[in-house]
Parts: sequence; C-alpha cells; structure tokens
Amino acid sequence: MMGQLTRRPANVRGMLRESGLRPTRQRIALADILFADGNRHVSAEQLHEEALRARVPVSLATVYNTLHQFTEAGLLREVAVDGSKTYFDTNTSDHHHFFLEDENRVVDIPGEGLSIDNLPEAPEGMEIVRVDVVVRIRPIRAA
Repeated sequence: MMGQLTRRPANVRGMLRESGLRPTRQRIALADILFADGNRHVSAEQLHEEALRARVPVSLATVYNTLHQFTEAGLLREVAVDGSKTYFDTNTSDHHHFFLEDENRVVDIPGEGLSIDNLPEAPEGMEIVRVDVVVRIRPIRAA
C-alpha cells in the first residue's frame, strides 16, 4: 500500500510555518478543517460550506486562494477532474484517483493499482515532474 501522508492539526501553526506560510487566523481555521480527519479530497466549494458550518467567516475567494497557497507550499495536491472541476487532496504522496461521476467524488486508487509504462521523453530542457491519472467510473447501467 502507498505511503499515507496524514497530517494532524495538533500543530497547524507549525505545519504552516514549516511550509513557508504565515499562520493567519483564516489559514489556521481552514487547515484545522482540512486536516482534522486524515486524508481526504475536497473542492473549494465543499471546504467553504464546511467553514461556514464551523462558523469560520471566510469568502469563497479566500478559500480558493488558501487552497492554492497550500498546494504551492506542498501541503495539498491538486486533482483536476476536468476543465471545470478541481479537488484538493491532503495525501500528497504519489498516487492516482478514481472519479465517481454519479457522486462527483474523488477516491484514491488503492495500493499499487496502476503502473504507467513508456512515458514519452520530455522536450529538451524539460523534465517530467509527476503523472496524474484520473479514472472516471460510474455504476453499470442496465441495458
């Protein structure tokens, strides 16, 4: 099974500082919500709703900005499902995802469930940083 990078919110301030981010009140509140329950996949809209339920006064724009800052700092991994939908993964290890179309939900592909061979050579002066695979699935429909 792949390494699970589970972050605990016990020291959110330290986690933010170690990542080069200033631990503002809003970042701390959003990180507490994000990392409270182990590894998960969340959209900006979902996190915004959770923040409002937790009485954290934050705009959707601030949530988007914070998620992108966390991603740039290496605290989250961005999972683009298509051109219009992005999820953020608290598990930053190298792994792939299923996208459950009927549920608009992302889940990790378990273990070493996928191997990728014969990658093309990167253009001159470039290097391959990561390969992201999203396998779209849905229930089998009756004929």
